[in-house]
Amino acid sequence: MSPVIDLEAERQEILRQYRRLLRTAKPYLHGNDAKLIKKAFNQSLEAHKDMRRKSGEPYILHPLAVAQIAVEEIGLGTTSIVAALLHDVVEDTPTEISDVERDFGPKVARIVDGLTKISGVFEQGTSEQAENFRKMLLTLSEDVRVILIKLADRLHNMRTLDSMPRHKQLKIASETIYLYAPLAHRLGLYAIKTEL
Repeated sequence: MSPVIDLEAERQEILRQYRRLLRTAKPYLHGNDAKLIKKAFNQSLEAHKDMRRKSGEPYILHPLAVAQIAVEEIGLGTTSIVAALLHDVVEDTPTEISDVERDFGPKVARIVDGLTKISGVFEQGTSEQAENFRKMLLTLSEDVRVILIKLADRLHNMRTLDSMPRHKQLKIASETIYLYAPLAHRLGLYAIKTEL
């Protein structure tokens, strides 16, 4: 028998996390930024509405957490918050990159596209392969925000690793040690590198 899900409690938690994100970002917001973030949140919420993480929690809490890390721990602005909220919609839902570009413009679309392309590229390999991959990422990523949001994504995945099967935990931990932690160090994100 599956556990009973309290949908109202989940809805309240989603709204609480969304409001927290807006409060954190408020000092950096200008003009229509809050409306753009709300639009991205609503689009991500709709795209991920029937999805759950391995932990059982609603999937939307992951993009919200990634956006929170991007603004609070890395210091990124509105474009990155919007891209973080949308970072899995092209990869995991029927949403196309052209939809993202139409609704949020070419900058956000390029970042989301970059995040989609680098997702899952790294397979367990030697530290030399990891070094080459790090160099390739830094060279190919025309916008460093792609890498910064990917680091925020990985940091949230590491914080919620407990719900994953053991073999997946080991794979993710290995990728993090060989690829993401050195990348965070190279970009000067020492607190994130230490936590990773």
